[in-house]
Amino acid sequence: MVNPICHYVEDSRRFTPVQVWEPNVNWKHTLLTAFLLAANPVQAAASEGAKWSSADLATLDRWREAALLEGLPELSSAALDTAREGGDPALVDAEADILALRLARMHLLGNAGSAERAGWNIPDSDADLPLEAMLERAVADDTLDTFFALMRPASKDYAALLAAYDSENDSARRATIARNMERWRWMPRTLGEDYVLVNAARFEAELVRGGEHVGSWRVIVGKTSTPTPVFQATIGGVVLNPWWEIPDSIVRESVGALVRNRPAVAAARGYVVQDGRYRQKPGPGNALGQMKLVMPNPYSVFMHDTPNKALFDEEVRAFSHGCIRTGDAIGYAATLLESVLTREEIDAILASRQTKTVSIAHPMPVYITYFTAVGDGEGGVMLLDDIYNRDGRIRTLVRSGSSANEHLAARMMHPLLMQGSATEALGDDRPAEC
Repeated sequence: MVNPICHYVEDSRRFTPVQVWEPNVNWKHTLLTAFLLAANPVQAAASEGAKWSSADLATLDRWREAALLEGLPELSSAALDTAREGGDPALVDAEADILALRLARMHLLGNAGSAERAGWNIPDSDADLPLEAMLERAVADDTLDTFFALMRPASKDYAALLAAYDSENDSARRATIARNMERWRWMPRTLGEDYVLVNAARFEAELVRGGEHVGSWRVIVGKTSTPTPVFQATIGGVVLNPWWEIPDSIVRESVGALVRNRPAVAAARGYVVQDGRYRQKPGPGNALGQMKLVMPNPYSVFMHDTPNKALFDEEVRAFSHGCIRTGDAIGYAATLLESVLTREEIDAILASRQTKTVSIAHPMPVYITYFTAVGDGEGGVMLLDDIYNRDGRIRTLVRSGSSANEHLAARMMHPLLMQGSATEALGDDRPAEC
């Protein structure tokens, strides 16, 4: 599938509104609203620029006001208004460019400051887009609506959140929805054709392949004292029968004392010390279970199996030291390794107890995220517990309810706008887990 933003840069003259179709847009309604716009054109303002026509400036103003409907602030147009009153076309063009780029970046990259984004470690490749060139082409080709529509996150979840924000009357729920719409702006606009998305707040991992949902798996994430970080990595393969390289924090917490004070118990659990490193041998009691993903990252956080399956039946699954224990981990691994190994071949390797690393056919990104409002798959939205108390970091612009939007409704009618601790004395008797 062609990246629509890249295609737009290459040949915006061929870029039509149909090419920015989103699944949740009602296109019968879209065509009707387009007709209504044509029948009731916006009146021209006092002055226009050499590049920016009065129609372009009206489009910019419509999108500027529409930001309120997406939980974003309405940017001031004072400088542009002054330029128009002054009648200098060059100054009008300059101020319109500045305002349009600010608006585009707000939709594309978000409005939050660095403190609000603290702990969000997923790089946003959208920051490298040539927005100035894209805007210049859009103004020249009269495709400003397409330009601004392409700044929105392409996620179906974002579309569901947008619809819910517009209709929600409860201010607290609206605030949660707005915060999660903002989080989507921190993500790459498109996540790729193949990827895994883990939502720690939902205790779930989703695999997408070829742009289509393949499956979802329950996961166990970090405790509130050791929360799972937000980051992006690349899945390159699967380790079957893995060794566990025990993190220093867990050595200090339990394993180190167990090895020193109860060596026979430690040996029975597979703990060894090699060249100063604490490790656990492969086997059914290994903290990583029978598989872990190859997904290098600076946090030493991995998706892996676990010998303790009962915890997957819990509704709130925040029990790990930060790693992501995955339900039906072997089934998950088999899905990732389709076209590389059969399930029978995987089972044979597991039975051998020999460690083997198998590359997946095509490396794919994995996004470890945190969204406390998500689409429910039926056009609605579910609000989730903020287990790590991260929502409060993000400021929101929340009005009293959807009725506050009514004064904007007529102007917004446009096709693309409607769219636990161990004891040192003896060491913890419980097996250590990642």
